[in-house]
Amino acid sequence: MASEPLLELRDIEAGYGRAALVLRGLTVRVPPASVVCLVGPNGAGKSTVLKVASGMLAPRSGRILLEGTDITGRRPQQMPAAGLTHVLQGHSVFPEMTVGENVLLGAYAVRDKARTAERVEFVKDLFPVVAQRWDALAGALSGGQQKQVEFARSLMVSPRVVLLDEPSMGLDPKATETVFAQVARMREAGTAVLLVEQNARRALQTADLGCVLDLGRVHLSGPAAELLADDRLGELYLGTRRASTS
Repeated sequence: MASEPLLELRDIEAGYGRAALVLRGLTVRVPPASVVCLVGPNGAGKSTVLKVASGMLAPRSGRILLEGTDITGRRPQQMPAAGLTHVLQGHSVFPEMTVGENVLLGAYAVRDKARTAERVEFVKDLFPVVAQRWDALAGALSGGQQKQVEFARSLMVSPRVVLLDEPSMGLDPKATETVFAQVARMREAGTAVLLVEQNARRALQTADLGCVLDLGRVHLSGPAAELLADDRLGELYLGTRRASTS
């Protein structure tokens, strides 16, 4: 894995309005073609990290670097052209539109029809349900299938990094397994993924690297397999702190 990060959030401080900071000097690095998973308790700032990275929330301080270029301050609608897309929490398909129409929305700013056609074939190959249900109404799909449509839409601009916020939320175990398998396929196709997920253990099984957040800071980070075996993951995230002996 390359030593230079593809995406770097460096010394980020961020919050909402006049409220206290949510992120307090946070640094997260995403290497090329990797899955980096952010885990932690509710309120740790996980989704806020993604909002800052995608331009939905301007940081109060710190920098956002994509392939070494400072993209701090760019608006969300500018990020896809820069090489970064964001799949939001929950379902965001348009149910009365077909699967194909939903996917093509991801290429709304692409003027090259040949390039769009190439990306359509790419996502159909990557996500077979997209090819199989291309002309079906998106609202007729299961929750897990709709999530794959969202993934496909996010890849239509050939992003270098995709941000995924709680992709398994509300899905049954079988659909959850399919979603994580598709996350792995995105990585295999060369796309880096920064993933926020409450299902910490399952997400870390898919990820290459993990970051455990607590109170807006990274408390633990490293190879995902090592974090899974680290007792401190349970102490910080699973609520299994040892009783004080003092």
